[in-house]
Amino acid sequence: MNADDAIAPTASTDARRRQLLEAALGVFARHGYRKTSMDDVAHAAGVSRQGLYLHFPTKEDLFRAAVEQALGRSQAAVATVLARGDGALEDRLVDAFDAWVGQFVEAVGSDVDDLVSACKTLLGATVEQETQRFVARIAAALEAGGLAAVYAPAGITAADLATTLCATANGLKVTHNTRRGFVQAMRIAIRVLCLPQSLAARTTARSRVAALPT
Repeated sequence: MNADDAIAPTASTDARRRQLLEAALGVFARHGYRKTSMDDVAHAAGVSRQGLYLHFPTKEDLFRAAVEQALGRSQAAVATVLARGDGALEDRLVDAFDAWVGQFVEAVGSDVDDLVSACKTLLGATVEQETQRFVARIAAALEAGGLAAVYAPAGITAADLATTLCATANGLKVTHNTRRGFVQAMRIAIRVLCLPQSLAARTTARSRVAALPT
């Protein structure tokens, strides 16, 4: 057996596990934690219940793994968006919140409270840690983009701004039932936050133009 032979089964198993977790996340999101059975997930994933149990012994294990995978994928997407060298800070922030929150707006069914309760019970510490990581990423982007410096004289930190945006996003995801609606509303909130910097930039640009020799 060569090295490729040894690696292939593991890669295949990992890919299959990811597919199962994607299917499980969709079922949990639509029906809630309590109403979802292992049979439901097995049917959605196109496997037998026994095959599903080979990967995940209990529904609790399956739910934890599905949420953890979703959080990891979202964190990676957020990091990629915020690291972009092109585009305005407003656009990168909007895309980051879309990756963290927006993508789940239309996927979640009516039993949101049940999902939130299950996350707190089964993944409380993990969800909180990942949320704080996201807040830290947003704060770092605000610092790097120069926006935090605009608010510093008022005693408002980058962490304060990031936390406020996150609270806004949490409210908007409840009041909007479409991803597009959430993104549009989030863009308005972010644009308002960025407005002092935008106005300062415009004033500076006009001053430079006025100073040009005629």
